[in-house]
Amino acid sequence: MTHFMTLDFADGDRAALLGRVVEMARGSYAYVVTPNVDHVIKLMDGRVGADVYQGADLKICDSRILSHLARLKGRRLSVYPGSDMTADLLASKAARELTIAVFGPDRAAFDELVARYPHARLQFLDAPMLAPDTPAWAATVRAAAQRAGREVAIMADLQGPKIRVGKFAEGKVWLEPGAKFVLDAARTELGDVDAVGLDYKNLPRDVKPGDSLLLNDGLIVLTVDSVKGEAVYTTVRLGGELSNNKGINKQGGGLTAPALTGKDMDDIKTAMSFQADYVAVSFPKSATDMEMARQLCNVAAAEFRHQPGLIAKIERAEAIPRLEEIIRASDGIMVARGDLAVEVGNAAVPALQKRMIRMARTMDKVVITATQMMESMITNPVPTRAEVSDVANAVLDGTDAVMLSAETAAGRYPLETVEEMAKICAAAEAAEDHQLDADFTGQTFRRIDQSIAMGALFTAHHLGAKAIVAMTDSGATALWMSRHRIHIPIYALTPKVATQRKMAMYRNVRPLLMDTSADRDTALEQAEGHLKSRNIVQKGDVYAITCGEPMGAPGGTNMLKICVAS
Repeated sequence: MTHFMTLDFADGDRAALLGRVVEMARGSYAYVVTPNVDHVIKLMDGRVGADVYQGADLKICDSRILSHLARLKGRRLSVYPGSDMTADLLASKAARELTIAVFGPDRAAFDELVARYPHARLQFLDAPMLAPDTPAWAATVRAAAQRAGREVAIMADLQGPKIRVGKFAEGKVWLEPGAKFVLDAARTELGDVDAVGLDYKNLPRDVKPGDSLLLNDGLIVLTVDSVKGEAVYTTVRLGGELSNNKGINKQGGGLTAPALTGKDMDDIKTAMSFQADYVAVSFPKSATDMEMARQLCNVAAAEFRHQPGLIAKIERAEAIPRLEEIIRASDGIMVARGDLAVEVGNAAVPALQKRMIRMARTMDKVVITATQMMESMITNPVPTRAEVSDVANAVLDGTDAVMLSAETAAGRYPLETVEEMAKICAAAEAAEDHQLDADFTGQTFRRIDQSIAMGALFTAHHLGAKAIVAMTDSGATALWMSRHRIHIPIYALTPKVATQRKMAMYRNVRPLLMDTSADRDTALEQAEGHLKSRNIVQKGDVYAITCGEPMGAPGGTNMLKICVAS
């Protein structure tokens, strides 16, 4: 089954692509996101067996669409949480005959729709989580990347423990400052303005009088008055709207929930079935959490002869004192600023971000900066000036990657968001102040391959070389090179697709797939031919290249050669 994804046919130029999508999608599924009513109707006219995805600006209750819905009986109409899902659609007869699939991370919003429209055939598709169709999505992403002439790294983001309140009878309540509110782990009935149940049953044993609990990303603050049995009695300090399944954090940390749940273990198996390049572990508190995740990944990946990179999401206060051991046990970290800010306070996060990026780079690990980087573009077509500065500062700090979440998972402008972020990153990288000589002052290297990598950087920098080329089996040489800031692009040539994908995360590294001869001189000729065929170097250009002899031995880089392209 073939899957196609097209984004936002809002203008005339993009509208021309619709015909191509229709032709390509005959007899298969066409996944189309569009705010244009006419385009949806064309897809619904029977030329394509399609799941039609409603764009964020499309009013699905448009009379022309409703008149076509009856013809789709038995099919699935898919919509995003951010779109205009009006009562006209969900109250219509069509809602009884179609399956209306809601994509996105907001399960609470979906539960509210189910309660409000019990007759509608609603289906929740939790896209960000590892659903059974995740391998198909991974194949779609990789096929799209190949058509674009590149490989991308896929990261499986584990959910971690559910530390959340339960559900409310009305879907949500309004908590007034000063009001009393009970979090009851034993409660089975739906919540109300006085009390609610808990998904996290150990909360009564993790808190004491005087503790501050932050709900819904810190928008609501409760002070613990007392704990009696399975009930936590609190006073509302900062009030507001609280809806189903919102998260709970304890200020300063201290919740004992394990980093890995049973669902995470199942999701690791799913992730390894499509050889996810990285696995992100939520809420690790120590190196032990990461070591356990690595063991689970290695076991699940053994039959595929695959070894994923492990990313520790730093989002608990307890992780900060153990940051070094967590980084050592991981292949990289994610500065997960959302939950982290709730636990340690917003003001502490910028300095922690800089510290974490600096530590990760010093320890030769990758680092991802995440959470609310382009938040306003969930609903707006351009970022705020503050968001531009936030992304640029992360790049200037040395992050390998910047991450989007709701902006592309449920936002109205996913493509525009990525385009804007790419512009910001490129501008920030171009403005960097490179001090390569200072990086090497006082440094000693115990490994030959690492010394060769550093030598290539130093020599290429002072020669003004056109490119730095690393012939690598494992990707380690390219990783070491990428830990230092240099304007010269690093091209990593590898015979392994898995290594190529993993290196896509490394800053300033352009990974390329190339089968090479076992003979060194022949391999070097092949490498230059590969570079010239891609117009990376031309006749007379100087470039530095590293490789190992014998060829293909992991960790065997032992040669640096300065070449002039023939």
